[in-house]
Amino acid sequence: MATKSQNPETIVLHAGYRSDPTTTSVAVPIYQTTSYQFNSPDHAANLFALKEFGNIYTRIMNPTQAVLEERVAALEGGVAALALSSGQAASLFAVQNICHAGDNFVCSTDIYGGTWNLFANTMKTMGIECRFVDPADPENFRRATDAKTRCYYGETLPNPKLTVFPIAEVAKIGRSLGVPLIMDNTASPVLCQPIKHGAAIAMHSTTKYIGGHGTSIGGIIVDGGNFDWEKHADRFPMLNTPDPSYHGAVWTQAVKPIGPVAYIIKARVTLLRDVGAAMSPFNAFMFIQGLETLALRMRQHCQNGAAVAAWLAKHPKVAKVIYPGLMAGEAKRRADAYLKGGYGGLVGFELKGGKTAGRNFISKLGMFYHVANIGDARSLAIHPATTTHSQLTPAEQAKTGVTDGYVRLSVGIEHADDIIADLDQALAAV
Repeated sequence: MATKSQNPETIVLHAGYRSDPTTTSVAVPIYQTTSYQFNSPDHAANLFALKEFGNIYTRIMNPTQAVLEERVAALEGGVAALALSSGQAASLFAVQNICHAGDNFVCSTDIYGGTWNLFANTMKTMGIECRFVDPADPENFRRATDAKTRCYYGETLPNPKLTVFPIAEVAKIGRSLGVPLIMDNTASPVLCQPIKHGAAIAMHSTTKYIGGHGTSIGGIIVDGGNFDWEKHADRFPMLNTPDPSYHGAVWTQAVKPIGPVAYIIKARVTLLRDVGAAMSPFNAFMFIQGLETLALRMRQHCQNGAAVAAWLAKHPKVAKVIYPGLMAGEAKRRADAYLKGGYGGLVGFELKGGKTAGRNFISKLGMFYHVANIGDARSLAIHPATTTHSQLTPAEQAKTGVTDGYVRLSVGIEHADDIIADLDQALAAV
């Protein structure tokens, strides 16, 4: 029996699965298979025609992936989800599912450097224009919108700027214009549910906090089921007119018997089918393991992050600490409005010595790992200007919150005293 609980601690252990129907296994099995036996020719034909839903081929769906999808959808308050091979694939699919050549979308400047490069450069070669705007003023999204705008995109807790996105404000603007909001919630699972604040779609790099142990690469998109694609048919012809890639299916009509899942079904049976960015069953299994302790880990990440931020704020070699809990004014109001249970495990700070000090600091760390990742149980550190955001121009780096002396910490779940001790000895050597 699936849980009806709304509590994340329970959802991540019980949603979408009780036991394996064949073996009664309590742990979700790894269905390491490419294909599935059809019951009959009619059964096969019905599956391919979407007259019934079931497993066809692991490039499109898999039972292990399905449990992960149901649990993350429940955690985010959505109706369905699609697991993918990476967070980058999830970002691309989330937009490309409704945005074709000749269209545009409006994106927050406060995003991860890899996503910026994907949107500004790679998607440009596909004929899709990304219009970057500063989310400090939500009305910037309205001003950048025209008849060809298909969606808005932002990060709940932007990496590395860490200024919480105005979810409800931008979602409201979008809905007045028929434009859905897509939120990357990678850095704030459990702490925030963007769909409940008006976002139409949420996505994660499951590589980060959901996995939590630095073992597997993956991504996931969650359909909120709360956006009326038919009402805005002129803006979304890809969902409301016959799709030549799938027998002329009109997605908003084809899925009505099973619910408001036109967006996610289209992503699965067209984009995932054709591009093939499938999550492996083994990685899906690993993310299910990570989910089981996610709520507990997030509490510790938040507790340790707050302790580190407070300590850094008093250090003489630190010019500025970037952390939602220490912000003021509108930034603090948004942090309090959208993050519940803590301000996350990401802490940024600027060293007075600039780029040289940043590089030297990184080289002196002992316990912290120097890696291009966040959300690990271990504490991690990186100097974005010379790594994750090095592809961006200096002006683009500034827009995302990266300066020469900026260091980003992903504070782990070790004892806070040990985390601070490592930071202390590294700063002493700068």
